Amino acid sequence: MRIPRLFISQQLIINAEIELDQNITRHIVQVLRLKSGHPLVLFNGEGGEYQAELSRVEKRKTCAKITSFNSVERESSLYTHLAIGISKGDRMDYAIQKTVETGVNEITPLFTEHCSVSLNTERIQKRLIHWQNIIHSACEQSGRNRIPHINPPMQFDEFCSLPQSEIKLVLDPLANTTLSKVQLLKPSTCTLCIGPEGGLSQSEIEHAIKNDYVAVKMGIRTFRTETAAVVSMAALQLIWGDLK
Repeated sequence: MRIPRLFISQQLIINAEIELDQNITRHIVQVLRLKSGHPLVLFNGEGGEYQAELSRVEKRKTCAKITSFNSVERESSLYTHLAIGISKGDRMDYAIQKTVETGVNEITPLFTEHCSVSLNTERIQKRLIHWQNIIHSACEQSGRNRIPHINPPMQFDEFCSLPQSEIKLVLDPLANTTLSKVQLLKPSTCTLCIGPEGGLSQSEIEHAIKNDYVAVKMGIRTFRTETAAVVSMAALQLIWGDLK
């Protein structure tokens, strides 16, 4: 069986024994059915990862003994910030999960003109917790040791006015510019802005351009918002990052 890789939100110290939380315990006991002595890989988002083994496995309690540390890093040299219009349910979840796997460093959900999702303060907090859990799982699966940051949702115009990256891109299927025309810029930081299911309005695209965004299109086909996020992030990593 593949060695489980788990995010642990606590300090990890070699030779220390730690108690795993209830969600991890449930997964180890009920899903994986692991026994004492089984190896684990643990990480806490601060870089590197720890080798460990299960030292205690009970129905409601599991513990792990940390045995060694590996300073491996798997972050891209390109820092990417994805700003994406909030979509319904699984589409937003998919976009977050897959862009984390492809290397995104920061995510800001956006309220836009065509955004069909309405969130009050309580629902925003619940959604942020849900998205953070998706990020943790994506890091566990993809081997990342540092946790991308997800910001509270913002209005599109407010986000565009903030100081951002060396290059700022906004996806527009009607744009004349493609990524191939800007790839010689070689930035170390990039902000990518994508609309929700209905796309960005023309006025929003114009507002982004006034705030130094470059409007680009991803080829001749129009993608769904979650597809556009994954394809765009992979393209950025291929051009400027570590997908080479």
